[in-house]
Amino acid sequence: MERNILHSDLNAFYASVEMMLDQTLQGKAVAVCGSTEERHGIVLAKSQLAKKAGIKTGMVNWEARQKCPGLILVPPHYDQYLKYSKLTRGIYQRFTDQVEPYGMDECWLDVTGSTELFGSAMDIAENIRKTVREELGLTVSIGVSYNKVFAKLGSDMKKPDAITEVPSHKMEELVWPLPSSELFYCGRATTKKLATYGIHTIGDIANTPPDLLKRRLGVNGLMLWNFANGNDASPVMHRDFVSPIKSIGHGITCVSDLAHEEEVWRVMLQLTQDIGHKLRLHGLEATGVQITIKDHTLHDKQYQAPLEVPTQLPMELARKARELFHKNYHWSGHVRSITVRAINLIPHGQPQQLNLYIDQQKRERKMVIEDTVEDIRCRFGKRAIYPATLLGDLKFPGTLSHEITMPGMMGRG
Repeated sequence: MERNILHSDLNAFYASVEMMLDQTLQGKAVAVCGSTEERHGIVLAKSQLAKKAGIKTGMVNWEARQKCPGLILVPPHYDQYLKYSKLTRGIYQRFTDQVEPYGMDECWLDVTGSTELFGSAMDIAENIRKTVREELGLTVSIGVSYNKVFAKLGSDMKKPDAITEVPSHKMEELVWPLPSSELFYCGRATTKKLATYGIHTIGDIANTPPDLLKRRLGVNGLMLWNFANGNDASPVMHRDFVSPIKSIGHGITCVSDLAHEEEVWRVMLQLTQDIGHKLRLHGLEATGVQITIKDHTLHDKQYQAPLEVPTQLPMELARKARELFHKNYHWSGHVRSITVRAINLIPHGQPQQLNLYIDQQKRERKMVIEDTVEDIRCRFGKRAIYPATLLGDLKFPGTLSHEITMPGMMGRG
């Protein structure tokens, strides 16, 4: 039996929430932006009028003002976005318990089993569209199809406040003419690589021999071929499904550029304090570390490496991050932002092969000390105790980056 899948996308979500909360912003060009003073000054979201004026997500604040002189810049209010994201999911759950978030503003819904109660998939989509508008003052664009990939494509085809159906018998007509970049998981690098082989549309991908795509792109090439041909059987997860944590990271844009390695080291050590805490909180250990470095020209590089032993210890994570930086970064420019990520996570306490070159007793003493530090921070706050090297100016923003738990990614069957 063919499934009925919806993909609902809240239009210009951050900006729409801001305009709904402050009615004086209605009918104006609005952009939600990070702080210029703390060098997070880029456009995070924009209203429809701002979009028509040429404002794009990721544009720096001063450039956005030049492009649209009447642009109103507002700071983000993540607590409100989380609130309205949850309220919107509550509306979806009136129609089905298979509601899978994809970020704060997007969700897939499987309404196959709901049609006898609420009418066709298109009827349900229209009901959702009207309810979100009437109850929350927000608008959604909804794609209706027989799989998750084409439902998401549908929600992007017509905006704002619209519904688009992509039925199986019109798949080639509606989907294949679209640029390859529109296909789920076909990012910029993949799109560019496909173009070198004369593959420019989703139809081109669908009609390319799958073994050729596999040779050029690996398993990702086969996945894209299946998606382009409508072969997506991935389920919409139940609303209570919690996506397993695959990595834990923390990153900041420094208030001024880092000019030498000692400054970089101190920032990395500060970042790993939070990462170590979160690893403990979730009962996980890292078996690898990844760093992302953005220089003063806004170009970024990413490096990763395995750890000698699984760990939760902030110092061990920071040392591996510093090792990666020292080995790979050649100081072509000062460092603007750093992200450290604990990757390839495993459950804490899982049996491991001992490393003969590591003093395990010394590590165990460090872990006992870290247990004590964690206990002190839990009782008196996370700044109650910290390494002496972190005293003084770290070039951190006045407040650390907002920490938000995002809903899970697309599950695969």
